[in-house]
Amino acid sequence: MQATPPPTLTPYPIGTPGQAWGAPERAAWLARQRVQRSYADEVLAPLQAHPPAPAECFEYGQLDYRHLGLGTYPLMAVRSRDWQAGRPTVLVTGGVHGYETSGVQGALLWLRRDFARWSHEVNVLVLPAISPWGYETINRWNPEALDPNRLFKPDSPSAEAHLAMACVAAHAPQVDVHVDLHETTDSDNDEFGPAKAARDGTPYEWHEVPDGFYVVGDTARPVPAFQQALIEAVARVTPIAEPDPQGCIIGSPVQAHGVIHYDFSALGLCGGITQARFTTTTEVYPDSPRTTPAACNEAQATTINRAIEFLLGR
Repeated sequence: MQATPPPTLTPYPIGTPGQAWGAPERAAWLARQRVQRSYADEVLAPLQAHPPAPAECFEYGQLDYRHLGLGTYPLMAVRSRDWQAGRPTVLVTGGVHGYETSGVQGALLWLRRDFARWSHEVNVLVLPAISPWGYETINRWNPEALDPNRLFKPDSPSAEAHLAMACVAAHAPQVDVHVDLHETTDSDNDEFGPAKAARDGTPYEWHEVPDGFYVVGDTARPVPAFQQALIEAVARVTPIAEPDPQGCIIGSPVQAHGVIHYDFSALGLCGGITQARFTTTTEVYPDSPRTTPAACNEAQATTINRAIEFLLGR
């Protein structure tokens, strides 16, 4: 786990401690962000160059941030070409937090390598990169300083969340399994946690970053056997996170080895957008010396495969 925090934390460089941000602070935050990688090259090009044969790739919307001096971003999804009403349906979402690299690249790996394997048994809808501006700037938020993964709610102010929900409702209204791909990184403590506290005018709640993979189940649909099957499969790929001395992972009580629970719907999480029988949020730790980027991507793909196997009773 990440080292113990310093006794005093340096105030975030934007805003006044204890006061929520207004428009000037949000503008100042946006001015600090820089493009660090290419959504077009690293996401769109692979999708267009090597679509799985039994799949179709389509644009489900476009983010338009020209009013902020930025550009537009096409949002892409991949679905089974031979969609059949009698088959179970699997939803995979990645890149809700754009900076969580393996959430995007793990989804692309699975599409490239494993999609065809399941094409005759399940319907599949994949949204591999829900927050492309966040992917390019390695950011948790969108350009309006909103966290999409707290805004999967009706009338969401996050265009990323709104468009993703509309896509799922239109193309996969009945879902049996939903796997939402995420990471927990050291930057959660170094940047994004302090930024959130500054934005909201609240104290920063520091938690150790767990050194390993874990999953988050929904308190309303805990399905412990499903979550444990995922953990057992991923343990062959990358280490599983251990609880802290209080028996928690990032402040949440451990329910079983590598498993914690959140209330998906109440928190506005992507994992709560369907009534799927089986839903999980993965959390990979890419900053660990015990893993590699390739292993992180593999952990995400392994989770999807094991989730489908579990759905099919294997």
